[in-house]
Amino acid sequence: MNADLKKTLWAAADKLRSSMDAAEYKHIVLGLIFLKYISDAFDERRAELAAAFADDRSDLYLPDAEDRALATEERDYYTMANVFWVPGPARWETIRANAKQADIGTRIDGALDAIEADNPRLKGILDKRFGRAQLEPGKLGELIDLISTIGFTSSEGHHAKDLLGEVYEYFLGQFASAEGKKGGQFYTPASVVKVLVEVLAPHKGKVYDPCCGSGGMFVQSEKFIESHGGKFGDISIYGQEANPTTWRLVAMNLAIRGMDFNLGKEPADTFHRDQHPDLKADYVLANPPFNISDWGGDRLLDDKRWVYGTPPAGNANYAWLQHILHHLGPRGQAGVVLANGSMSSNQNSEGDIRRAMVEADVVEVMVALPPQLFFNTQIPACLWFLAKDKSKGGRDRRGEVLFIDARKLGRMDTRVTRVFDDEDVQRIASTVHRWRKSSEAGSDEPYADVPGFCRAVKLAEIAEHGHVLTPGRYVGAEAADDDDEAFNDKMERLTAQLAEQMAKGAELDAVIRERLGGLGYAV
Repeated sequence: MNADLKKTLWAAADKLRSSMDAAEYKHIVLGLIFLKYISDAFDERRAELAAAFADDRSDLYLPDAEDRALATEERDYYTMANVFWVPGPARWETIRANAKQADIGTRIDGALDAIEADNPRLKGILDKRFGRAQLEPGKLGELIDLISTIGFTSSEGHHAKDLLGEVYEYFLGQFASAEGKKGGQFYTPASVVKVLVEVLAPHKGKVYDPCCGSGGMFVQSEKFIESHGGKFGDISIYGQEANPTTWRLVAMNLAIRGMDFNLGKEPADTFHRDQHPDLKADYVLANPPFNISDWGGDRLLDDKRWVYGTPPAGNANYAWLQHILHHLGPRGQAGVVLANGSMSSNQNSEGDIRRAMVEADVVEVMVALPPQLFFNTQIPACLWFLAKDKSKGGRDRRGEVLFIDARKLGRMDTRVTRVFDDEDVQRIASTVHRWRKSSEAGSDEPYADVPGFCRAVKLAEIAEHGHVLTPGRYVGAEAADDDDEAFNDKMERLTAQLAEQMAKGAELDAVIRERLGGLGYAV
């Protein structure tokens, strides 16, 4: 996404900043962007159809002009190309034409109602707050004019769906930065999501995120499949989100991409109102909030999910890990972002649970992340990769855990945030794939431990370290650069250098003795 577009997007938010707080105006801006996107995609498809209907070489050719006009309003011609059907009142041209009307907020709510009526999956999900938004007169119209300058069509040099995803990610990142911890959004940086997806490599099957936020894990999984020659829709998406507004946002983000999804009947707390109680997923990707202390663990002491031990009521980290393991199928794999403390904490029952998980051989890979990857927390983070059966998906890895210390990877993108480049992502992912001997890209070379970066460790050695899973304990020190100097040559050079330094030392000793003697202090 270019800098000009970013400026336009943030200017859109700025127009509302004086009228409402960030928690409110982000939904106004994102709602309008949603409408602009689906309208642009619709208009682009309509233009394609109009050209095809008028072209006598096309399979869609219609000789009669009136028939052609009617056909451009037939829904099936849009849905067959996975283009969102937009009813007349919801099209951007209609919204913009009425932007200066006093009732424009109510008209937009009506447009969203019309979209829900035509798309049952979105029923009750779109956030219709425009009519009741407390905005200064004319402010909403100004915002519509500004968003009208954003183009989401491929003819403007963008892949519309990718651009929209970037827009969502940009806004969520900016709002996370602007709102801080009070925003309630735990935004997962795109580069961290890429690491999770590239390591897990979800080609097909059920993908689950128990705290799905805006749906970044799902979108990246779909991108992975398409980039590896898979078919759109090879994965089934299951998600859960407690925040009602975020729950709506993820549904919008997935719907406009034409993705099939099940987010449960309602926004709900994952621990206490599991929306997918019987789900056994092939892949779980999750970035749960770090170190939650008020998760209600005292009401779940005997829960069937706590196979490896009851998690402490004061920290949900091991509740998340066990919830995820509970929802993994027999060959399922998971990637989870957690605070660094989860790798070594012995508070309450955490050390015992971690030991039980290691001994049960469900911990596959541990990755230590560099600092400053996240917008709204400075807590150091790590990645847990879990597997129900380490004998599958490559060579038999039972009794072994791969440790990767990635703390030196990445670059500073701004003064306060770090990012992984694609090379960093691939270095981590290919290391895992080589160790697994999987069929993924980068796995054709043999695996080898790299001092200071990665090492495969047997469970017995992990036990010797008290089942602490911090990679730095196991990977050792980084190897010194080989200077290619022959050993005998180096020894001769260093010996001559030492002799020269000893001779200079003797000279200095003689000078010191002489001067001390002159002062009456013979040595």
